[in-house]
Amino acid sequence: MKFRRFLAYERPYLFALLAVVAVVTLVFMTDPGVLWRWSTVLYACALALIIAAGFTLYRFALSASAIRHMDDEETRPLSMEAAAYREAMERMERRHIQALNEAKAQQREHYNFIVSWFHEIKTPISVLRLMQQTQIDPASLEEELARIEHYVDQALYYAKLDSFSQDYEIGEVALASFMKGIVRRHAKTFISRKIRIDLRMEPSLSVQSDPKWLQFIADQVLTNSLKYTAENGEIVISTRVFAQEKQLVIRDNGIGIEAKDLPRVFNRGFSGTNGRQTQAKSTGMGLYLAQELSNRLGHYMTCSSVAGAYTEMVIHFPKHHDVHWSMRRVAIAEEND
Repeated sequence: MKFRRFLAYERPYLFALLAVVAVVTLVFMTDPGVLWRWSTVLYACALALIIAAGFTLYRFALSASAIRHMDDEETRPLSMEAAAYREAMERMERRHIQALNEAKAQQREHYNFIVSWFHEIKTPISVLRLMQQTQIDPASLEEELARIEHYVDQALYYAKLDSFSQDYEIGEVALASFMKGIVRRHAKTFISRKIRIDLRMEPSLSVQSDPKWLQFIADQVLTNSLKYTAENGEIVISTRVFAQEKQLVIRDNGIGIEAKDLPRVFNRGFSGTNGRQTQAKSTGMGLYLAQELSNRLGHYMTCSSVAGAYTEMVIHFPKHHDVHWSMRRVAIAEEND
């Protein structure tokens, strides 16, 4: 069965050999100057058949050996097609290994996020339990509940990241009133920690974005500023307009970011020196999510900072960027995944 299957693949070579023998025979038959002897012709044809049979058996042996040792990288391909298939298989295997490694890395990141999230959420819950046993301070109670809401929102937005294109609505966002609403949500934190807020925003300035997702982005940046700004500090929220873009700027005079940490502040799971020293078990996911969502909305974020002096987060809104086309590209990418 294997030999017959082999012959089916080798048929073109056998036909080519027969054609060569037939052409040579016809040339000699039609040449009047050649003395034609059938015995010689039959002898030559017999030799050709013996050589063809030997070659075919040799090829079959090589093919059978190649099939048996096809997993051995040292086995030589028997044809250009086989070599091309081997190269294609090797490329597919490399892509598969790369995809598998990425999936494993993402799984580890998800696990690390969940574990660190549990540690984060346990802190305000423990504080609330202590409050049950003592006199409850309404301001402290409100602050701990706000922390829980923030961590829950972060987990929900992280879970929605893969289905982002199914849950957005682009519209005009008036930045001044929009940021005033976000500041009001944190008013008790500003008051309890005596942190001043300075709004330097053009009242009529608006951008194209999704209000819900942009709210999470700006809220995350403002939460970080409040977290790392000491009492009696100051946070300045302003807007800038350039020929190519509009900017929303949130600047604080808090502890700042170490220069070595600055290039990685938007990396997934990176908490940095400040996160390890001042916020134990920090998930390091807030700014990653903010940057990822910004990119999907057609915006992007940058950060500048000097340790011990200030941190400035800028959300960039390119003027000549089609946000709807960005959303379509995100949807196509999610469908392909």
